Amino acid sequence: MGTPEFSAVRPDAAEAVTADVAMRRVQRYLASHAEERDIRVVVGGDPDNTLALPRSAVELLARILAHMAAGQAVSVVPAHAELTTQQAADLLNVSRPFLIGLLDAGEIGYRKVGKHRRVRADSLMDYKRRDDHARREAADELTDLNREMGLY
Repeated sequence: MGTPEFSAVRPDAAEAVTADVAMRRVQRYLASHAEERDIRVVVGGDPDNTLALPRSAVELLARILAHMAAGQAVSVVPAHAELTTQQAADLLNVSRPFLIGLLDAGEIGYRKVGKHRRVRADSLMDYKRRDDHARREAADELTDLNREMGLY
């Protein structure tokens, strides 16, 4: 598979409101039907026209709706997708040279295609999770220090 095209969905104000209402309904449904593995969705109001969706897909939909409700642009990238360094930098919201430094330091796995680097989306997301965790720990540590010093 080639490099995926990133076509982020950026909701306008009306879509954000619609997404918020839909997200709340989907989350309520999932919470009240925790045992269901497949979720049946009626299409077009016709009970004879239903879709069976995997629970994991509906949970992903709820997360997408939550981002849209917050007015954030959303893209879905398959875990196995290979990204250019610019696409990877954009996903991390960092500069391309900073990303290259992370690749060269071994923080994120990549492969070379000719002279170009390709970053697997799952490797990039693993780095993002590790980095987010480290940031949360540092913030917690600073909060604890502030409390100890009576500054909080």
